[in-house]
Amino acid sequence: MKPLAVTDYTLVTALGAGRAATLAALQAGRSGLAQQDFETARIGAWLGVVAEVDGVALDPALAAHDCRNNRLAELGLRADGFGASVRAAAARWGAARVGVFLGTSTSGILQTEIAYRHRDPATGALPAGLRYATTHNTYSVAGYVRAALGLQGPSYVVSTACSSSAKVFAAGARMIALGLVDAAVVGGVDSLCMTTLYGFKSLELLSADICRPWDAQRAGLSLGEGAAFALLEREPRRVAAWLRGTGESSDGHHMSSPHPEGAGAAAAMHAALQSAGLQPADVDYLNLHGTGTPGNDAAEDRAVCGVFGRALPCSSTKGATGHTLGAAGGVEAAIAMLALQHGWAPAGLNLRRIDPALQANYLRQPRAQRLEVVASNSFGFGGSNACLLFGAAA
Repeated sequence: MKPLAVTDYTLVTALGAGRAATLAALQAGRSGLAQQDFETARIGAWLGVVAEVDGVALDPALAAHDCRNNRLAELGLRADGFGASVRAAAARWGAARVGVFLGTSTSGILQTEIAYRHRDPATGALPAGLRYATTHNTYSVAGYVRAALGLQGPSYVVSTACSSSAKVFAAGARMIALGLVDAAVVGGVDSLCMTTLYGFKSLELLSADICRPWDAQRAGLSLGEGAAFALLEREPRRVAAWLRGTGESSDGHHMSSPHPEGAGAAAAMHAALQSAGLQPADVDYLNLHGTGTPGNDAAEDRAVCGVFGRALPCSSTKGATGHTLGAAGGVEAAIAMLALQHGWAPAGLNLRRIDPALQANYLRQPRAQRLEVVASNSFGFGGSNACLLFGAAA
């Protein structure tokens, strides 16, 4: 693919709102995870909760969209002046020429979960104020962002579990290459809810300890929530980073477990390199999917070593943000671009003793170096995999 400009980007996680807060936390080695409850779920887990969401008020004209997920999206639009950047792009290209392609997993399910607590005791009817289409519905977050920014271009949501908001980078690039839009808002938003918390607990994937990717005693993931956005443009006036390549695969090995040899993950990484016209040695740092579950880390390690060898510096940042599920691809793409811009590769947090069975060059300490190309991996349930390659702006 022809390199495509990322003209602006931002993210919001438990580390804070915006690029500066995120970078400061990562450079300080500070995690946003805390052992805490969420709503009525008291499961003793470490969670990455974005506390600021509760104080966000939507424009009254968009009140029908009000739910935790869309408030989190609004917080993301405000961070780093991202919304203003998109409005400027719309003024340049025309509102109908700016698309919105976002990823999410559970969207606004929390809104419906809360509604079920307030059913009519006699009839079981849900509250009249519940608006499924603009809150719970998977598309609701794209609908909200499109309305909040006054955009009129094509829009849709990708929901492929944890690869959702990585795959939309490829979707946005295709829409621009096809001439259907001149700019695209991509990324993802996922907020915590009971379905997520109890669901992952029932799958026995949720750790009672803080998640420890690549650790010999890793026992599972820590869940988080987040929002991340990037603006792709055909002919940029400024460049934050270049989207150099995208790779996708679907191995369908198992509904919730990866291929043990990481076959689908490797296919996505190979596809990204081919898309960019790059060799494995051209990549300087890789942000791993790195969930902290025994099987996932082992499979990804085999895939990474098979594609890149054992020398490529890599790390997982989920020990800082938690696994933000449908937002993870966008969040980690933003962290990859931060690494590019600042010449700094983050270390994996919470590591006590590296698993001797894992062979990748996992960073236990941050590394300052010139970065020209970085990769970001995102792998979802059902074998839906994505790898993104970003290049430095200058």
